[in-house]
Amino acid sequence: MRVTITEIKEMKQKKEKIPMLTAYDYVTAKIVDEAGVPLILVGDSLGMVILGYETTIPVTMEEMLHHTKAVVRGARRALIVADMPFMTYHISVSEALRNAARFIQEGGAQAVKLEGGKIVAETVKRIVDCGIPVMAHIGVTPQSIYQLGGYKVQGKTPELAKILLKDARILGEAGAFSLVLECVPAPLARVITQAINIPTIGIGAGPDCDGQVQVISDILGLFTEFVPKHAKQYAKLASEMKTAVANYVAEVKSHTFPTMEHSFPMDESLLKSLETTPSPSKGED
Repeated sequence: MRVTITEIKEMKQKKEKIPMLTAYDYVTAKIVDEAGVPLILVGDSLGMVILGYETTIPVTMEEMLHHTKAVVRGARRALIVADMPFMTYHISVSEALRNAARFIQEGGAQAVKLEGGKIVAETVKRIVDCGIPVMAHIGVTPQSIYQLGGYKVQGKTPELAKILLKDARILGEAGAFSLVLECVPAPLARVITQAINIPTIGIGAGPDCDGQVQVISDILGLFTEFVPKHAKQYAKLASEMKTAVANYVAEVKSHTFPTMEHSFPMDESLLKSLETTPSPSKGED
C-alpha cells in the first residue's frame, strides 16, 4: 500500500519528521523508495538537473508526465507528488484542473504541487474539491525567479514575513495537505509550522519544519560546480563516477576488459564444425 496524505498529516500530529526527496527516473525512484522515503517529488527541477535547462521555466507538461510515469513505476510505497510546470495552472482554473488530472490519470501520481500564495488559493481549493491532493509551495518559488530577482531568501522583513504567514494560512484553509517552505528564515518557518495544521516541508527553512525535502542530485554530490547552502552532501558520486568511467576506458584500451569472465562460452565441437563447413560457391545463397 502506498503512503497516503492522511498518514503524512498524522506524522505532524505525532511530531514524526517527514523526509522527502526528488526523483526523476525509475532506478532512482526504486532506490529512494526502498530506503524508506515516504514522499517523492517529481520536481520541475528536472529541467536543470536532468534536461540541462538554466531554470525550471522551460519544462513542459509532456516532459513532466514522462518522468512522473517512470518514477511511479519505480516506487511502490512512497506517495508521488508531481510538480505542475510554469503556466499550467495560472491561465484559468479549468486549465489547472485539466493539467492536474493528467498527472493523476496519465502520470499515475497521487498528488500535485503548485507554487504561490493566496493568488493560487482558489485554484488549490478547486483541485482539492475535485479529489486531487495538493502540496503548496511558498518562499522562493523557482517559477517566479525573474520576478523575485534571483534565488534570494524570502520573508526577511516584518512585512514580507506577515505575507508569507498569511499565505500559509490561506493555503491550509484552501485544502492543501502540506506546504513547502523554500529559503525562508528559520525563525519564520518555525512560526508558520506552529501556526498551521498541515505539515511544512522545508528546504533551506531550518530544522523546525515538520519535514525536509532536498534535490537528490545535491545530496548525492552529482554536481561539482557548487553545493547549495541548504544541502548536505551525503556522498560524492560525481568523482566516483568519473573514476569508474576512466578505469573502464583504460581497461578497454589496454585489452584488459572484457575477459572470458565477462564473455559467453561455446561448445568446442560446435566451433570445430563451423571451421570445417565449406564456404558456399559463387552464385549460391
